[in-house]
Amino acid sequence: MAHVKSVPRSIEFYQKLGFSVRNTFVPDGRSEYSWAWLQAGGAHLMVTRADEPVDASRQAVLFYLYCGDVPGFRAALEKEGVTVGEIQYPFYAPRGEFRVTDPDGFVLMVTHT
Repeated sequence: MAHVKSVPRSIEFYQKLGFSVRNTFVPDGRSEYSWAWLQAGGAHLMVTRADEPVDASRQAVLFYLYCGDVPGFRAALEKEGVTVGEIQYPFYAPRGEFRVTDPDGFVLMVTHT
């Protein structure tokens, strides 16, 4: 579960990555989600509204997302307006990986299955 500044903003971003909303929660007296459960295939992610400012650099977390076509997925994200890094080819990802940063500064590494 990642603490985020805005649950609706995170939902919108992660939907561009192929996640669907599975469940949400709005506290009594509020109009905005404070929690959401998202899913893409076998991947599950929960996001919850942070009580304090989010400092992703202090979280020391890398989220890895796997796909079958790294260049194709990168191009699709770019078409959706997502800022994507260049494809790199480290020894552990011979078919490539690239970096995406979510709205709260969390790093997502996209690589091949």
